[in-house]
Amino acid sequence: MTDDGADLGAGQGPRGTRHTGAEGRADPGGPGPSAGALPGLPPPPPPGASALPPGTYDGTVVLVTGGGTGLGKAVAAEFARLGADLVIASRKEDRLAAARDELAELGGRVATAVCDIRDADRVAEVFDAAQEAYGLPDVLVNNAAANFPVPAEDMSPGAWRSVVDITLTGTFLMTREFGRRHLAAGTPGSVIDVGASYAWTGGPGFAHSAAAKAGVKSLVETLAVEWGPYGIQVNGLVPGLMPHDDMTADILGNLDRARDKDGRQPALRVGLPRELGWAATFLASPYARFVTGHTLVVDGANWQRRGLVSPPVVTVREQLGRGPFTG
Repeated sequence: MTDDGADLGAGQGPRGTRHTGAEGRADPGGPGPSAGALPGLPPPPPPGASALPPGTYDGTVVLVTGGGTGLGKAVAAEFARLGADLVIASRKEDRLAAARDELAELGGRVATAVCDIRDADRVAEVFDAAQEAYGLPDVLVNNAAANFPVPAEDMSPGAWRSVVDITLTGTFLMTREFGRRHLAAGTPGSVIDVGASYAWTGGPGFAHSAAAKAGVKSLVETLAVEWGPYGIQVNGLVPGLMPHDDMTADILGNLDRARDKDGRQPALRVGLPRELGWAATFLASPYARFVTGHTLVVDGANWQRRGLVSPPVVTVREQLGRGPFTG
């Protein structure tokens, strides 16, 4: 389970495979016999590059949940490079302290907040603290989420509630507080909700998360219409498989079940966390003011991949190495 809303490769589920450590390039010997001879999508610019002009976010306050680790931290970093003042929130104070020091080296100011986003009162306190420190956040990135692979029949009611409450209810409570404050102040704002591709397709092995992320996608589309007249944009952002050092043990174990994940992507490479950050900084920028109610998928077209012939069915229990269900 994780604070980072995209630690699972956003819908890759048990199809993910072991990371080879290549900087976004395909590895030879993948599942396709000719994959090693094909170029795949080019690698992105190096770390430190930005997709927008320097200073795009000068004077802007950006609040990122799950911002202490993984993809949330990567998104926060790209806003920091462009001049934003950051407020990063997470459930674990030690992770926040380390992330604060790292992000502060990129420029602007960084504040931290320990927060369980399921608690509406605590959510309000985080906004109070952010507003007192830097001003009302102009951008909210809802990245915090929870997840772990489990067959639906083995999932306890508590496990269901935990994932849905963090991923869906927590996202709503953060967004609601953001919206209420901007509506009262008469100011514009931008919300980015980190989603998952199985919001469209379903997610075998991740029934709790897939249901919650489908709800998040619906929130994006609903609130974009409700709040557009008040100048508030609401968009979604879906990462593909973007390995990083903060992945949890259960997710890494799931990815290790097959080899060469580069060759299993149409791009013939996995994504890099900074690529998600660049997409986020675009969606909240002045250059995307007419983009709202949209969910941008950054996964090299992997979620749209279909074979000419369907592969044999392998049950979720088999993929997770579990024996027959006995009740």
